[in-house]
Amino acid sequence: MSEFDYESLGLVAGLEIHQQLDTAEKLFCGCPTTRREPEEAVRSFTRFLHPTKSELGEMDEAALEESQVEREFEYLAFDSTCLVEEDDEPPHRLDEEALDTALEISQLLDATVVDEAHVMRKVVIDGSNTSGFQRSTLLSQEGEIETSEGAVGIEDVMLEEESAQRVEETESGVRYGLDRLGIPLVEIGTKPDIRSPEQAREAAERIGMLLRSTGKVKRGLGTIRQDVNVSIADGARVEMKGVQSLDDIEDLVRLEVKRQVRLLDIAESLQSRDASVGDVRNVTDTFENTDSSVIRGALDSGGRVFAVPLYGFDGLVGKELQPDRRLGTEFSDHAKRHGAGGIFHTDELPAYGVTDEEVDTLREAVDAGPEDAVAIVAAGADVAEGAIEAVAERARTAIEGVPEETRGANEGGTTEYLRPLPGAARMYPETDVPPVSPDPSEVEPPELLTEKVERYTDEYGLNEDVAEQVAYGRRWRLFEEAVEMGVDANLAARTLESTVTKLRRDDVPTDHLTADHFRGTFELVVADELTQEGVPELLAALAESPGSDPAELADELGLGSVGEEEVRETIVEIVERNEDQIEEQGMGAFSALMGECMGALRGKADGELVSDVLREEVQKRA
Repeated sequence: MSEFDYESLGLVAGLEIHQQLDTAEKLFCGCPTTRREPEEAVRSFTRFLHPTKSELGEMDEAALEESQVEREFEYLAFDSTCLVEEDDEPPHRLDEEALDTALEISQLLDATVVDEAHVMRKVVIDGSNTSGFQRSTLLSQEGEIETSEGAVGIEDVMLEEESAQRVEETESGVRYGLDRLGIPLVEIGTKPDIRSPEQAREAAERIGMLLRSTGKVKRGLGTIRQDVNVSIADGARVEMKGVQSLDDIEDLVRLEVKRQVRLLDIAESLQSRDASVGDVRNVTDTFENTDSSVIRGALDSGGRVFAVPLYGFDGLVGKELQPDRRLGTEFSDHAKRHGAGGIFHTDELPAYGVTDEEVDTLREAVDAGPEDAVAIVAAGADVAEGAIEAVAERARTAIEGVPEETRGANEGGTTEYLRPLPGAARMYPETDVPPVSPDPSEVEPPELLTEKVERYTDEYGLNEDVAEQVAYGRRWRLFEEAVEMGVDANLAARTLESTVTKLRRDDVPTDHLTADHFRGTFELVVADELTQEGVPELLAALAESPGSDPAELADELGLGSVGEEEVRETIVEIVERNEDQIEEQGMGAFSALMGECMGALRGKADGELVSDVLREEVQKRA
């Protein structure tokens, strides 16, 4: 049973699904969409990014806060990237393959395509784009999907360029790779129609199924990301970014509701205490002789200790909001965003080397009484004051209730503060790319994966589990090709799914297997030049030697199919060698002898033929 009555709380949630498209070229240049390893970079360059005003002269709050932390961004360029990614050449026209795929997706979502699509610039200065903005195009609106708890509206479908991949933190900032930057991406935003954690997951699963139905989206870790927007009646809209797994969505919604409920309870307590936030003060002298390693380390490096008195906050800063996260953790998130390592507060002190005497002196220094709390930051002289000011501002909003903000998803369903919610001031027109007039009649909506499962069971006789495994897998096109060329449907399905999975578990590098490897293997089966028993061995060999031709490698391995006469000769020899066992056990010896026969024939003969001939020869002697 749920911890909360979501209906009475007024839970409202929406999703933003970001899915990379599997196109040949990037959205605004002819570079391939292939991912690269950082060590393959051919050169690097650095940039510093700063916020700009919109057409109306407004500055986006999220970009402004991001700019308060001065960072250097380093970018790794590859032989597969160009000057467009480096923002040293204007973008090219919108990629037609990406546009067609996005139109297919719009049709599957029952969304109305716009008459004319204009490319816009969205301010992003976290370094994930060399230009300081992301290009985004509104393509369709007003769609709908169905869930077991009712319809969920689709607000819009955007066609965007993917951001650069964060490689690692550096001493002066962040290092990014340009290989991902510019890969076409669709962003699907739902309306705030979701009313439970379970419906949020179901809606995400439905959209994911529709996306994969196109057969034109990238698969694998990081190719799809879900953002979840959650609010309750007396709370505020909070956007949770970077959800990688569908399994996390329910927990994220549930725990965000819990966080907002707890924050509202804290706000009510603070208001009843007439709580307030005092002025920031320099309390470095209080810790002049401290044994706290954290504070000592900051002071020895020329740092300072700043404090803010939180009047009426005693006992509430340590209140848990989510598992292992408290109101003090929220304060710490804001300090970290301004360069500090975190905070200490009196709900948890004395601890960490801070003594009772130092806590008493600290309270006196900021005029805090027993019903008050104090938060401190120990950091570099250029960081400490700004970090504690950020803590003070977050404490003020705690008195009011739940702040609107963007949060990052953690493992286990908890979240941490990232930045304020972005506003309309972050968007302005892209003048280098002409608008397009998309025509949805030029594309046909694909067969849904759910329909494909039903067809595979009806037409090919696959059981539903196998049919679903193939339809939702990456190789359904190869499956249909194999069946079309005459391969038994169950053999084709088993080969492409369970056989590959078993080989992977045996540490065979199955990622090396290409579509041509499978096609060549199936052609040998159809031509009776390879038995189904020999398929796993041939695929394993092809994975180890991907440059080989399937037919030539099958000959080298001696996997060519043999006729009934040779099969019988081999079996008769084995039966005669084991006559004593047959005389003693009769047909009970069959299983052991079957294994020996199959081993001797090494996949050269069909198992059913071997079984029939062996049974016949054993019965003669039993």
